[in-house]
Amino acid sequence: MATEAPRPELDLATLRAAVIGGDSPWRQVDVVPETGSTNADLLARAAQGADIAGAVLLAEHQTAGRGRHGRSWSAPPRSQLSCSVAVSAAGVPTEAWGWLPLLTGVAVVDALDQVCGLPAGLKWPNDVLAGDGKLAGILAEVASPGPTIVVGLGLNVTLTTEEAPDPRATSLLQLGHGDVDRTTLAAAWLAQLGARVTAWQAAGGPDAALRDDYRRYSLTLGAPVRALLPGGDEITGTATHVDELGRLGIDDGGAGATVSAGDITHLR
Repeated sequence: MATEAPRPELDLATLRAAVIGGDSPWRQVDVVPETGSTNADLLARAAQGADIAGAVLLAEHQTAGRGRHGRSWSAPPRSQLSCSVAVSAAGVPTEAWGWLPLLTGVAVVDALDQVCGLPAGLKWPNDVLAGDGKLAGILAEVASPGPTIVVGLGLNVTLTTEEAPDPRATSLLQLGHGDVDRTTLAAAWLAQLGARVTAWQAAGGPDAALRDDYRRYSLTLGAPVRALLPGGDEITGTATHVDELGRLGIDDGGAGATVSAGDITHLR
């Protein structure tokens, strides 16, 4: 059983120096000691009239983190990388916005490889898996007003088995990488994400490199899956592709199906 690792605070000065400037889309980085949800905080700023594009907000303790379908979760202080970013989607067709959470996952996989050499994979649409568990989750929400999308990441760093809010969860600690520094990891992820976002904005959607890397990292494509759709319908078949809109194509033995939202289960 993994033992608890030290949980130092994030180094804000180091983060700002590492990710602001040059070609980076990030223009503001803040760390708060505690909040309910970093996504909700950025969305609230936008609703109050602030221009949040380029803002990065990290929390040492997120008490009411939000997942898909309104699910909530929490973890002990400084045991996760809890971060939200605000991405300008100006000039990107709305039909390509579905690729933003997918490219966020690609950036997570690249950052994990860069920082600690940990192989990870992606479960469509927004989970990062490693070992036998879920290492990170991603949530994208459109801010109002304006074409800005808030993307949140919750990545388990030193979360122990006993602390995990979900038995399917894992952490870097549980995977033998409990010595990873959250500041170093956050800086690497924000740099990888910034480069992917800049390419997505320039291309007006997914560029060829992003599509290739997503296919390479995907644990869903080629796997037998069951999709539980909003409303309760189910589709079972083999996941075949992700289209230009970020939707998952499934060969169900008939005419085929395209899923834009739903809970995906990998079948053995």
